[in-house]
Amino acid sequence: MSKVLARRKAKCMSDREEIDQRYQHECAQWPDRKVEIISGRIVVRELPTFDHAKTILWLLSQLLPVATERGWLPVWGMKLFLGVQKDRYIPDLLVLPRDPRMWDDENVHAEEALLVVEVVSPSSQSDDHVVKPRNCAAAGVPLYLVIDAFENQVTLFSQPSETGYLNEVTETIGKPIELPAPWDLTIDTGRLLTGESTGDTGK
Repeated sequence: MSKVLARRKAKCMSDREEIDQRYQHECAQWPDRKVEIISGRIVVRELPTFDHAKTILWLLSQLLPVATERGWLPVWGMKLFLGVQKDRYIPDLLVLPRDPRMWDDENVHAEEALLVVEVVSPSSQSDDHVVKPRNCAAAGVPLYLVIDAFENQVTLFSQPSETGYLNEVTETIGKPIELPAPWDLTIDTGRLLTGESTGDTGK
């Protein structure tokens, strides 16, 4: 369950400053929660469930060989900086180069990300599938992966542009999905929910 603590007001500097101040306050008040600004809303989300954590772990087990070989860093809890007076996201998993360009100690520039991953929760479906991909594309995130166990599907967004991602591929969980360059990696989506391969290697 998530709490929406502030909604979009009229588009002016004073309103945004108020949202940013409220955001900093809520981050301090809820240090163990996921606090984000999404389309002008301050959203505080619950701690991940065990199933949510397992999905990230099983995805990470497939990403680590490539990431380790290339010196990339899988991280979580890192804030994605989309630009001044833009949304503030904390992806469920973020893969970065060894020395990414930082906005400050807590925020990494979005275009530095090699992969952004969100695992859908009941309260985040629209944000994860629609709002965040649109804004991540505009900020230059090259690859955005959404794992949705409720819809039994995985979606990969690629080729970012100012208006959104130009390419979107959705596969049923159990079917492989390809991460393009710089990954060049096939993800066995069947392992994302159970940790075990379905044995399906074709489309």
